[in-house]
Amino acid sequence: MALNCGIIGLTNSGKTTIFNCMSKSKGEITSYAFSTNKSNIGIVDVPDPRLDLLTKLVPAKRVIHATVELVDIPGLTKGSSQGEGIGNQFLGDIRNSNALIYVLRCFEDELLPHVEGSIDPVRDIELLEFELQVKDLELVERKLERQKKLLKVGDKSAKFNVDTLLRFKENLENFESLRNVEATEDERLVVRDLQLLTEKPVLYVCNVDEKSAINGNLFSAEVKKSVGDAEVIIIAGALEADIAGLDDEEDRKAFLEDSGLAEPGVDKLIRAAYHILNLRTFFTVGDKENKAWTIIDGYSAPQAAGVIHSDLERGFIRAEVIKYQDFIKLGSENAVKEAGKFHVEGKTYIVEDGDLLNIRFNV
Repeated sequence: MALNCGIIGLTNSGKTTIFNCMSKSKGEITSYAFSTNKSNIGIVDVPDPRLDLLTKLVPAKRVIHATVELVDIPGLTKGSSQGEGIGNQFLGDIRNSNALIYVLRCFEDELLPHVEGSIDPVRDIELLEFELQVKDLELVERKLERQKKLLKVGDKSAKFNVDTLLRFKENLENFESLRNVEATEDERLVVRDLQLLTEKPVLYVCNVDEKSAINGNLFSAEVKKSVGDAEVIIIAGALEADIAGLDDEEDRKAFLEDSGLAEPGVDKLIRAAYHILNLRTFFTVGDKENKAWTIIDGYSAPQAAGVIHSDLERGFIRAEVIKYQDFIKLGSENAVKEAGKFHVEGKTYIVEDGDLLNIRFNV
């Protein structure tokens, strides 16, 4: 199951710096507005110490983490949706994203001017939201016109679709992002094919100065106040770039300790992006490969098996399940069995985060 996160922000917000810290790919960083003319795409491992601990107990030739695909589009600015700058040309690149990461500039730098002339991340959120609302409104209006034509020729489902689209159109015209609008699942299905940007869940990243890396600053405090219960991650992009630039693991640890950080901020961001979509991890272990697999919370054992391979779901017989904590505590599959902690589950079993699975199947 591929997880994709789109990274957006105003020009000179530091989003590509953060993208580079997270990703194995490296995007071009420039201090000139509108000078980047392509989206950056990268794959990043989801940090999971559990997989490392499992590998100590069960050494394998390959260790494969769950991954997130990141798409970093060129910086937006006021009027992007109407053709200002170039960021609007790339909004389509994030339409397939499962979630959006808003990178907000929360630092002062006289050598790196803000495109709006001042540092105000709450205003920047409003600008980003507006640009996405305009793009979504265009798509909703196009589908509304098609559904009105179907309504005229007697299509039975068109009346509901038209009513729903009219309501969503009104929401967007009133500067409401659709993720914040109450709607039934049937209403959401009407616009599912449009992959609307303002329906996607959002993580807010406050890019702060180095001295604010631990506790944030006044700018990030305003963001937290503004977005309520939404998740806000504090990251000092320049500091993270210095850490990511160190090749030696011990040097990175020493740098983190000197900076008062327990882990790189981008690790927190990656995990937050992974969990905002209500995703969970199960593991398969063996001599050849230890691997973390991504599933949606609530997946049954056959559905989880299908993530490994469709044949496993089609021919599912049973799942042999070991709880992660039991395996770590007891140290081996045989010890787990002797302790009576080895479970055999059928088709109705709901896979839990951290489960070790072995699928029995026949096709």
